[in-house]
Amino acid sequence: MKIANRTFIISGGASGLGLATARELHNAGAYVSLLDLNADNGAKVASELGSRAKFFEVDVSSTDSIAAAIKGTVEWVKETGKEIGGVVAGAGVGLPGLIIDKKNEPLAIESIDFVLNINLRGTLDLIRQALPYMTTATPEGEVGERGVIIMIASSAAFDGQMGQVAYAASKGAVASLTLPLARDLSKYGIRAVTIAPALFDSAMTKMLGKKVKQSLYNAMEFPKRAGQPDEFARLVKECVENVMLNGTVLRLDGAMRMPARL
Repeated sequence: MKIANRTFIISGGASGLGLATARELHNAGAYVSLLDLNADNGAKVASELGSRAKFFEVDVSSTDSIAAAIKGTVEWVKETGKEIGGVVAGAGVGLPGLIIDKKNEPLAIESIDFVLNINLRGTLDLIRQALPYMTTATPEGEVGERGVIIMIASSAAFDGQMGQVAYAASKGAVASLTLPLARDLSKYGIRAVTIAPALFDSAMTKMLGKKVKQSLYNAMEFPKRAGQPDEFARLVKECVENVMLNGTVLRLDGAMRMPARL
């Protein structure tokens, strides 16, 4: 699938892996619709990228907030004539907490809801609201492809650590829905792919202490370092361009298998 002159909706697009993805696709000629909660960052990035970028302040846990961004993106597409070619659902949070703590208190349901609402519900809500504008796009190429959905899981979906029950549940769900989503969308010529990164330099990992980071590095085989955002973005680009990538989860983790505890 061609990237140039197609519009890509990227949630979490103003920082970290989402921003790296936006830059990579933009460099390849895409129009990027950046959805993010951080209005200052978003406006700054959109201004830097220029006329092929548009920012929308969005809380992905809010259906109305997503709807407003999709509406704005569709209006922008009508102006540019560059149809929606993909969604990168990159917004996500991590909020660690043992399911039962040392005081025998269960994890607050509000904490679980917060993680699930952003990582899982927000991902599905963004996808479902964007799809009506993708299924009606002009098919391209020999196979009549209309676009691609790229989701972000995590290595925690497969080997989550202590304190990651809610996070692993949200990312495991994203991994699990990849194939049925691809099957639902196959008749429209739309693919679905999920990337499951391990430790990458991002706003989330910047909050980790030095000892915790070193412990995670020790669990990696090669290279023994955090992944770089541009390495993630290059895989996103391949997922867009390679039509045979569909209904699958790609681990991007330096052969890391996280231990039960740090």
